[in-house]
Amino acid sequence: MSQQQSCPPFEDRTDFENADRGLIESLVPGVIKDAAGEVVWDVDAYGFLDADCPPTADPSLWRQAQLCAKQGLYQVTDRVYQVRGLDLSNMTLIEGERGVVVIDPLISTETAAAALALYRRHLGDRPVTGVIYTHSHGDHFGGVRGVLPHGTEQGVPILAPEGFLEHAVSENVYAGNAMTRRAVFMYGPTLPASPEGQVGTGLGLSTSLGTISLIPPTVDITRTGQEETVDGVRIVFQLTPGTEAPAEMNFLFPELRALCLAENATHNMHNVLTLRGALVRDARIWARYLDEAMTYFEGRYDVAFASHHWPTWGEEKVAEFLTIQRDLYAYMHDQTLRMLNQGLTGSEIAEQIQLPPAVEKSWAARGYYGSLSHNVKAIYQRYLGWFDGNPAHLWELPPVELARRYVEVAGGAEQAVAKARAFAAEGDLRFAATLLNHVVFADPQDKDARSALAEVYTRLGHGAENATWRNFYLTGAQELRQAPADNAVDMTNPEMAMALTVGMLIDSLAVAVDGPRAWDDALTIDLALTDEQQRYRLILSNGVLIQRQTPLADAPKEAAGLTLTLTKPQLLGVLAGQGLDGIQAEGDPALLARLFSYLTKPDRAFRIVEP
Repeated sequence: MSQQQSCPPFEDRTDFENADRGLIESLVPGVIKDAAGEVVWDVDAYGFLDADCPPTADPSLWRQAQLCAKQGLYQVTDRVYQVRGLDLSNMTLIEGERGVVVIDPLISTETAAAALALYRRHLGDRPVTGVIYTHSHGDHFGGVRGVLPHGTEQGVPILAPEGFLEHAVSENVYAGNAMTRRAVFMYGPTLPASPEGQVGTGLGLSTSLGTISLIPPTVDITRTGQEETVDGVRIVFQLTPGTEAPAEMNFLFPELRALCLAENATHNMHNVLTLRGALVRDARIWARYLDEAMTYFEGRYDVAFASHHWPTWGEEKVAEFLTIQRDLYAYMHDQTLRMLNQGLTGSEIAEQIQLPPAVEKSWAARGYYGSLSHNVKAIYQRYLGWFDGNPAHLWELPPVELARRYVEVAGGAEQAVAKARAFAAEGDLRFAATLLNHVVFADPQDKDARSALAEVYTRLGHGAENATWRNFYLTGAQELRQAPADNAVDMTNPEMAMALTVGMLIDSLAVAVDGPRAWDDALTIDLALTDEQQRYRLILSNGVLIQRQTPLADAPKEAAGLTLTLTKPQLLGVLAGQGLDGIQAEGDPALLARLFSYLTKPDRAFRIVEP
């Protein structure tokens, strides 16, 4: 099941040859554990991919999963190595004069440490002399303490694109819990790795489950053309903000003739809007930065590698690859705009759009991670929002009330389930899912409806070419059969918390205030940050927590009900519930407890496939 039409020829084994090229050694066994002996990564669990594609998986997706399951230490070119298949992302190592520069140290400290150990076992115990974060997503910085343990980072430059730190941590402030919960559906960590279950994500196999860390950058890349030398290695940068991430960059190693494309060009169609949720990305600017990379770096590389998948060798082959990637995002953008200006809605465009034949027949443009369908809808959303202009959709009933009425119109739950099963038997799984979803939302205790919907989701998942669609469907089926568990990856840790600005920390309180309970209360608290020489005034008004920032030297016109004089680390302790010991407090300390009493905790296992 694919929104794309014809598939490229399976006889083309170029990707397999490139994915195997330069292999030095695989990690055996392919299992990585944390200090407590818990498994955080198990690539051996995907050994079933050595077999032919079964009826429970799409052949195209199975092929991509086989490629992503290849793991180990690889030589890309002289002095350039990659460790692939030990996490969702790749870790690249560039040999310098004294040591090694690490690009994108994976998600977890445990997988990053294992990747570095694999390199050192073959190429010597070289120190880490630099780190580069290509962009602001967690799978490209979270394992940094695995390559730079505490006490070893002094004097080691850490390079990142401008705005990296803000974007790296801000997702966890605002919609972090909802995004993390939905990521369980997107990546499928609760599903068994099996021909019937999780077979990867399209971008890689899965996400590791180890310790997340963060060391703030020491060198900001602020412009295209900026050059830096790290451990004797010269690097030329191209900033690409607003593409696959808000802060991202490509870069060239001129003397090594190697081009890093970050996550801007990978061997699949990427997401314009990831299914876990995010701000909609700009496919137009994404395509333009890819075109800029083609011209800016032209003639200066022999190989291109990225933060996921395998490299592409030869300037002509790289140019072909970048052309397909550029035209893919540009075509989706331009044709969506053309069709929406003719009056089509996002879902209508998603049904009608077709890619150009040359793009359609490229393996690197297949919808394994992003999809043509949901990318088109995202582009529509970016320009026109959630409302399609039809008044009937302006004030629809919420899901449960809508579901009850649909079930009534269908003649009751028993009739609705029977009709849905008939649609499923005829192959109309999409409408069967819609109808059964209404029955479940009308009565979550209806076992027959839950079972029927789980069966439909399973069939949809097994037929999906897109890995994240498969994971969503199969996780939905799983949670219809058993209650969801609190198994979301915890992205909170002291280093991540310290990277948040004080303004972000206050925002995290503001979005947790139970507005209705706080409607009738009003209070004012000043936070006097001595290490930042800033005063933050917190004002609770009409259920809203407002913040004002002024220099600490500027005395307020009116005293707050409570003033706390403290440092940022002390503030983090207060927010963690450690009390006010050692903190200067003037006024009524009960105000702080009153404010905290209005804060709610997010539900880490909230229901998705039922009310």
